[in-house]
Amino acid sequence: MIKMSTEKKKLYKKKRYLIPIIIVILLISLRLSLPFFVKNYVNNVLADLPGYYGQVEDIDLSIIRGAYTIHGMYLNTVDGNTEIPFLDFKKTDISIEWNALLHGRIVSEIEMQEPKVLYVFEDQQDTVGQADTEDWTKALTDLVPIDINRLTVRNGKLAFLQLQADPNIDLHLSNVELSATNLRNVVEKSRTLPSSIHATATSIGNGDVVLDGDMNLVKEIPDMDITFSLENANATALNDFTNHYAGIDFDEGSFDVFGELAIADGYLKGSFKPILKNAKLVGKDDGFLKTLWEGFVGFFKFILKNHKQDTLATKIPVEGDLNSVKTKIWPTVTRIFRNAWIQAYKDITDDDLNFKDAADGADKLNDKSKKN
Repeated sequence: MIKMSTEKKKLYKKKRYLIPIIIVILLISLRLSLPFFVKNYVNNVLADLPGYYGQVEDIDLSIIRGAYTIHGMYLNTVDGNTEIPFLDFKKTDISIEWNALLHGRIVSEIEMQEPKVLYVFEDQQDTVGQADTEDWTKALTDLVPIDINRLTVRNGKLAFLQLQADPNIDLHLSNVELSATNLRNVVEKSRTLPSSIHATATSIGNGDVVLDGDMNLVKEIPDMDITFSLENANATALNDFTNHYAGIDFDEGSFDVFGELAIADGYLKGSFKPILKNAKLVGKDDGFLKTLWEGFVGFFKFILKNHKQDTLATKIPVEGDLNSVKTKIWPTVTRIFRNAWIQAYKDITDDDLNFKDAADGADKLNDKSKKN
């Protein structure tokens, strides 16, 4: 009896240690395999986007912090002519905000390091109308299935590239620093602007860019009400663009752009105020024909500029459904004369339109379509 009792005690001791060891091994195995499953899940979400394909290189998990970090995520067009990714996110950290959790709210924070959005004109032209806007909003809510309390972008880049132009056109914003709050994960049909956004960047020609406003990002077509400014950019940085489209280039000068933009249910209303300062078109190294053309353009610039401020400026109104946005030509032309001969435009955002203007335009368009 004593012998049997001793053997049972030994067996009990073995089981007492064996069960915790098995549990620890299972937890370690689960922890090691989780990144693999999460990576596959993210890749499957990206693979379900019509018209696009994407992938992530690696995913790190931090269970204590309640976070996962996505490394090397990119998205590109299926029928694109280049291998340049449309979206290229170097590092994205998605975490639970514990302060909000203590108050009974489950929200997340996203911090993106060096993200790039590269719009290659030739690639996007081939995919117009192919991608469904509902799919990218669904992808976002699948990747982050809870509210985003704060989105932060560090050292980002936004660029428009036209590679078939000679030389290539590269209009970009670098050093993008962005902060957005209260981003919803639910697609809303109502016209609400729950999220605030503030961003700064450096433009081509080393101009200073500032953007402020409110928006509803997670919608088929995001609603927004924003103002922006670009100041003190070197005009010679535009030469590749102006040479390609107008056959002129700048020898010196600077430019500013001030604008407002409101979008409601896909209806846009806004204005852009470009101001060209102290500009000189004809360069010493230009050929005869180019000098002749630039001199002809410069003659009209001389007539149409404000000589006191040495500025050529106008205010361009834009309005309409996003599929057919129209620029009003006559007001644009008359405002050139206004700046030249009556009163020079000021280096400020005029702040003379708001979200309600776009909402009213959307209502009128809907009423018109119902009558038809």
